[in-house]
Amino acid sequence: MELWSRMLWALLFGPGRKGGTRGWAFSSWQPHPPLAGLSSATEVVSHWKGVFEKKGIPEAQESSEYIVAHVLGAKTFQSLKPVLWTQPLTPQQLQCIRELSSRRLQRMPMQYILGEWDFQGLSLKMVPPVFIPRPETEELVEWVLEEVAQRPRAVGAQGGPLILEVGCGSGAISLSLLSQLPQSRVIAVDKSEAAISLTHENAQRLQLQDRIWIVSLDVTLEGSWTHLLPWGPMDLVISNPPYIFHQDMEQLAPEIRSYEDPAALDGGEEGMDIITHILALAPQLLKDTGSIFLEVDPRHPELVSSWLQSRPDLYLNLMAVRRDFCGRPRFLHIQRSEP
Repeated sequence: MELWSRMLWALLFGPGRKGGTRGWAFSSWQPHPPLAGLSSATEVVSHWKGVFEKKGIPEAQESSEYIVAHVLGAKTFQSLKPVLWTQPLTPQQLQCIRELSSRRLQRMPMQYILGEWDFQGLSLKMVPPVFIPRPETEELVEWVLEEVAQRPRAVGAQGGPLILEVGCGSGAISLSLLSQLPQSRVIAVDKSEAAISLTHENAQRLQLQDRIWIVSLDVTLEGSWTHLLPWGPMDLVISNPPYIFHQDMEQLAPEIRSYEDPAALDGGEEGMDIITHILALAPQLLKDTGSIFLEVDPRHPELVSSWLQSRPDLYLNLMAVRRDFCGRPRFLHIQRSEP
């Protein structure tokens, strides 16, 4: 199922990772209702697949299946009991499917249509324009978990690491780490009030609110990091920051470009604006030999390496680069060395 969700993501949203928001009101176009006599889930899926294909919606079959399954109370069409495939749908169910399908016809991402999405086995609420977590980011979480397991004494003197996440969005990274590291604690920061609110809601939803502190903070503002000092030095800094090159923003898929917050996407001319702020602040916040884990654009490993070499005063070393499931250099492990 994990591989399937990754493949579906790539097919639905194409190359590129993120996109901006230009509002998400629906147009006045109204989809035609299901054909006369249409009643079963299988027939409805087939009908809306045809509508989506006619309108050029990517992965029409999967979009239709997700919507019908959601209305019938399941995550996927394949997980429905076979009896539900042929059982007649109620008028209320058909109406709900029409409404959700109209949103997909406006190229709204499936995560926003359904209002939730799974990440590392956690069901997270999704609300526009908060950034939608990608399958690649699950690999970042897995790498962090591997490093913590391999260095238990170096990470978290009191039984579990103290982790800072910069740009928490929906809380996907922070909450998945908390759920799998029972003694860990997390400080999650974001400058978006919508993201802060959604992370709060997801933490409550997963009953993880007692080990996470969620802070409204813009790391690009001078002196902002001083607000984090009372929590003490961090074992880990983790971020999936805005890293799209500015000139690439207009090339993103409509699902990305038209619905998600551009501030969570646009990393500036070389996609490095927020990355360099995180790296410059990290030595002020990390313990000796503490680590930074970043998700970046495939062009960034060389850029980050050169930038770190130009800043020996930070005592940060690029330790490793890991590729994502498509073979692209996507994740960085940077470690602080003792002065």
